[in-house]
Amino acid sequence: MVSETSLRTGRGPGSEFSRLSKEIADRGLMGRRPAYYTVRITTVAAVYAGGWVAFVLIGPDWWTLAVAGWLAVAYGQVALVAHDIAHRQVFRLRRASEVSGRIAGNAGIGMGYGWWQDKHTRHHANPNHEGLDPDIVPYLLVWTRNQACAAKGLPRLIGRAQAFLFFPLLTLEGFNLHVAGVRSLANPSLRSRPLEGLLLIGHFCAYLTALFLVLRPGMAVAFLAVHQCLFGVYLGSIFAPNHKGMPTLTGADRPDFLRRQVLTSRDVRGGWFTDIVLGGLNYQIEHHLFPSMPTPNLRGAQVIVRRYCEELGVAYVETSLTASYRQTLRSLHQAGAPLRMARAAP
Repeated sequence: MVSETSLRTGRGPGSEFSRLSKEIADRGLMGRRPAYYTVRITTVAAVYAGGWVAFVLIGPDWWTLAVAGWLAVAYGQVALVAHDIAHRQVFRLRRASEVSGRIAGNAGIGMGYGWWQDKHTRHHANPNHEGLDPDIVPYLLVWTRNQACAAKGLPRLIGRAQAFLFFPLLTLEGFNLHVAGVRSLANPSLRSRPLEGLLLIGHFCAYLTALFLVLRPGMAVAFLAVHQCLFGVYLGSIFAPNHKGMPTLTGADRPDFLRRQVLTSRDVRGGWFTDIVLGGLNYQIEHHLFPSMPTPNLRGAQVIVRRYCEELGVAYVETSLTASYRQTLRSLHQAGAPLRMARAAP
């Protein structure tokens, strides 16, 4: 929960974000970066294609599991590109964004682009808001003590030791994304549902055919397990530092837009390597304030946003990657406390 002091809105909260937005725009930081995205998308596509070429060349040999690890990273990078596309960072027109997003998401890595975009849009509108943010719904883990008290089934069982199980459970995240994308095809409100389904099924058929055509059955299963599990761990390791362990909002507890985004988000320190591995999401505060800002502009925006938050007295959190994981695990352990106390009670 966020304290009342932290949620103070000051004077003219609407104008506060407007002033920040104007300064950001005046610096040209909302301008598109076609050259950057041309290089990035070409590089990611080459890494992705190179992985599958290596898979075919190595053939039925256990060294192919190293390729599975390579492709796990490649899939994660494709997901990050799809994320930027969905936020209109790459293309101005919606149709171009949707077409390229479905090629990258559905056809490229078997992730339902339409389902993910809807879920991610709701997350951006109300980050870390219990009941409004789909990313903290207690499907498997409990994110707050209130959720722990009401937990049943698997969340109640897992929640007692969820801090210890968090990273092992991330091995299932890749499978979860595939299943969620397929399940979304039953939703009549999904845009371009036939196309989404065709691309998803096409990906799974091509993927499984390649595995069992090139590899022996046991080796194919091992490749699938290593690839998908590492893909899930990589994705989870990218997104966990962003909000997990940060203040949680409930009910009518909704501060103005600037504070809603800043107080619930966390930046991660690092250089160019961190920028590449995390896809620019290490500037999570700036990304949430300006979702359509191209990734390479986020570093420049950080200086402005941090200074502006200091002037307003709004808490701006930036930490190392390892510290962000510690905070995530600590918050998970604290959230599960009611379940451990209930078990210990006579």
